[in-house]
Amino acid sequence: MRYLMTTRATDTAPAPDEKLYAEMGAFIEEMTAKGILLATGGLEPGGIRMTSSGDEITVTDGPFTEAKEAIVGFALVEVRSKEEMIELARRFRKIVGDGVSEIRQVFGP
Repeated sequence: MRYLMTTRATDTAPAPDEKLYAEMGAFIEEMTAKGILLATGGLEPGGIRMTSSGDEITVTDGPFTEAKEAIVGFALVEVRSKEEMIELARRFRKIVGDGVSEIRQVFGP
């Protein structure tokens, strides 16, 4: 089962330090070695929005939401169960501290 976990920006997150980088590096290395982690990364704050209505397609440069609602990072993982995904997300949240992550199952090949 594939899952996409996204992480939102937060005003309360402490500045990254050496401990956070070390813990996150070890976590990513572990998931990569187990073949769980398919992709991870940060996202630019702006982006582009495309909206279609009938035959008209509108392209608008971002940013679009309040900073606290912006998605700032993601991880795409392949695990055996929803419970395994939740446990990985719990470990991630313990490393990065307070904030919000959303998990969605990815359908398809």
